[in-house]
Amino acid sequence: MMTRKLSDPDRDHIFGRGYADIIGQYDWDETVRMVEQATEADVDRVIRKARLNASPLTPEDFAVLISEAAAPRIDEMAALSRHFTAERFGKTISLYIPMYVGNACTNKCVYCGFNHDNPMERTVLSLEQVEEECRAIRRLAPFENLLIVAGEYPSLCGVDYLEKVLKVCRPYFHNLTIEVQPMRSADYERLTHAGLNGVVCFQETYHRESYGKYHPRGMKSFFDWRLNGFDRMGEAGVHKIGMGALLGLEDWRGDVVMLARHLRYLQKKYWKSRFSVNFPRMRPSESGFKPKSIISDRQLAQLTFAFRLFDHDADISYSTREPALLRDNMATLGVTSMSAGSRTEPGGYTHQAEELEQFEVCDSRTPAQVEQAIRRVGYQPVYKDWDAIFD
Repeated sequence: MMTRKLSDPDRDHIFGRGYADIIGQYDWDETVRMVEQATEADVDRVIRKARLNASPLTPEDFAVLISEAAAPRIDEMAALSRHFTAERFGKTISLYIPMYVGNACTNKCVYCGFNHDNPMERTVLSLEQVEEECRAIRRLAPFENLLIVAGEYPSLCGVDYLEKVLKVCRPYFHNLTIEVQPMRSADYERLTHAGLNGVVCFQETYHRESYGKYHPRGMKSFFDWRLNGFDRMGEAGVHKIGMGALLGLEDWRGDVVMLARHLRYLQKKYWKSRFSVNFPRMRPSESGFKPKSIISDRQLAQLTFAFRLFDHDADISYSTREPALLRDNMATLGVTSMSAGSRTEPGGYTHQAEELEQFEVCDSRTPAQVEQAIRRVGYQPVYKDWDAIFD
């Protein structure tokens, strides 16, 4: 595959300045080795530092906590994670639901069911269909946190369409978040005036070279454009910025350490925004892609505890990609938000056409069943934690 070369002025015009100019100071192989070479003494030092809570952990401290050397200390980490989570969030789990409005996509991501070359039926919901979905969701459960998801197809699901969708959804939900193609800062700001509260975007992998292999065509193939998208969100004053890496594309430990570094950068530069993180593991999709690496339930739990010790304030979210038992167990140990009743195809709450799904859902329980499970462990499910008046 040919590498696209751009001059500095052209690059700045297209991608802007941001974290893409900084990430080069971190070597991927050295990052992975840092995790692999962590010792029991390193783990003792970092857990002691976390327990004292005198200063925040660094990304390098976080790297120690996700290492094999830290695995025997997982119970201690879980207890600390529970303590810090309850201290910041109380005994609550915020519930949200995704609404897919389109599966048309110009990208050719090799792992995604929405891949442009995948011979599946494509659809983009009309505004009337969007409103039908809103009504169906409101009949399902009293959700107030809605995640609007679309494939990356700017001519069909661009800023004009999304602005109209937000205005349709706003009377039904108090908190609106989008997960769509990265946009310009001006476009994000425009959408905040239409009711947008948050944006979720996954960098997929922070390994620059492999990123091109997984995203060979489409606007998503531009690593810098996607990476600097988080800067554009911050510049636009987006209230909540969600981020993550798709675990399984590359060495998951390398990706999450890079994610921790990215988060610290954003928090310092865009301190008015709140942040959430998600650790989605590869799930089967129409693409038939097989993950390069596997992260077990125990490793995912260790990662979650480590991230909570690293950052006490970030919202940690588990989607219905994860199994019900794991989500139930993690509800008291560090996770602060979950999706429920998810359909991952456009129009899924009114028609349920499974052949249009982006990926398979693992936790297929109804919102009521998820709510009951949260209550059984002594926690409070929260459907509403944001009000339109705050805008």
